[in-house]
Amino acid sequence: MNHLQNSQGTTAGEIAKIANVSRVAVSRAFNPDASIKPEKRALILKLARELNYVPNHAARSLVTKRSHLVGVIVPDVCSPWESQEIDALTTSLQSEGFATLLFKTRADKQIDPQLLSYIRGFNPDSVIVFVENVRRETLAKVIGRAVPIYVEYDNQTSAAKDQGSGMLYDRLNVCQRRGIEQAVALLQGFECKRIAFLDGHPRSLAARERKHTLSEIMAARGMAAPIIVPGDFTYDSAHAAILSQFRVDNGVDAIFAANDVSAFGAMDALRYSLGLRVPKDVKVIGFDNIAQVKWRAYDLTTVKVDLRERVDALIRLILRRLKTPDAPILIESLSTSLVVRGSVG
Repeated sequence: MNHLQNSQGTTAGEIAKIANVSRVAVSRAFNPDASIKPEKRALILKLARELNYVPNHAARSLVTKRSHLVGVIVPDVCSPWESQEIDALTTSLQSEGFATLLFKTRADKQIDPQLLSYIRGFNPDSVIVFVENVRRETLAKVIGRAVPIYVEYDNQTSAAKDQGSGMLYDRLNVCQRRGIEQAVALLQGFECKRIAFLDGHPRSLAARERKHTLSEIMAARGMAAPIIVPGDFTYDSAHAAILSQFRVDNGVDAIFAANDVSAFGAMDALRYSLGLRVPKDVKVIGFDNIAQVKWRAYDLTTVKVDLRERVDALIRLILRRLKTPDAPILIESLSTSLVVRGSVG
C-alpha cells in the first residue's frame, strides 16, 4: 500500500512527514483563518482526503479555545416557522465551520435543568436562544465563556433591565412596528371597523409585543381597540377560537393573527365551517411569512420577517463576538414589512 491509499488511524504526524511540513502546518491547513501558503494547504488537504485523516477537534479546541459548536435553544422543532429557521440556520452555520447542538424546552417553555449541564459540557462557542422564558441569569451560570444571543421583539423594557443587571448577552431585535403599521393602514383603507387579534401562546413575549403594538397603532389612528381572541400559535386552537368568536359573539371584519399557522386555522374556520368568504366577508392577515403562505389554498397576506436576513444577522453576531470576546453587548436589528396577497383585497 503506498502513502496515497486509504488508511485507518492516520495521524497529523504522518501527514506532516509525507507532505514534508511541520505538524503545526497540518493544523493550520484545517483552520481557514490561519496563515499558510496556498500550495501547502492544498497538498495537506489532498493528502488528508486520500488517507482518510480527520483532525481531532477536541484536541484542537484545547489549543484554540474554540469548540466550533453552536447551541440553539428552541420551543418547538416541528412547527413551520421553527423548522424552516432551524434548517436555514444549520446550513449557514455549517458553511462557517460550525456544528449545531439543538436543545428543546419543555411544554411550559422552560428549560430542563439537565439540559443546562449538557450545554456546559459541550463548551459551545455561542448559544442562540429563541425562547424568552429561558432566563438570562440561569443560562449565564452554565455556559461558561460563551455569550448567549437572544432574539427579541421590540422588548425594550426587558433589554434595559438586563443591561442594568450587568449580564452580558447579545441581541437580535426584530422591529415589528413597521409591518404592523402597514397592516393596520391596509385594513383601515378597506374601512374595517371590527378587527380581531388572534393571539399567540400566553407565555410568548413576541405575541404580547405584537398585541401591544397593534393596539397602540390602532388607537393612534382613531380606531376601536382590537377584539382579543385567545390562541396559542396552533392551527387547531385558532380554528376553534374563530368558530367561538363568530357563533357566540359578534363576527369581525378582519382578523390579524399572531402567526401564519393561526391565520390558516382562522381561514379554514371561516370558509368551511361558517360559510364566509375570504377576503370579501372577512379579511385575514398573518405574521412570519412562512413558505406555506404562498399555497393557493391560503394566498395569505402577512407581516414578513425575512428569514435570510434573520439568519445572516445571527451569524454576524456569532462571528463578531468570537473576534471581539470582550466587546460590550452586540445588537443587530431587523425590520418587518407587509406582503399583500389574496386574503386581503
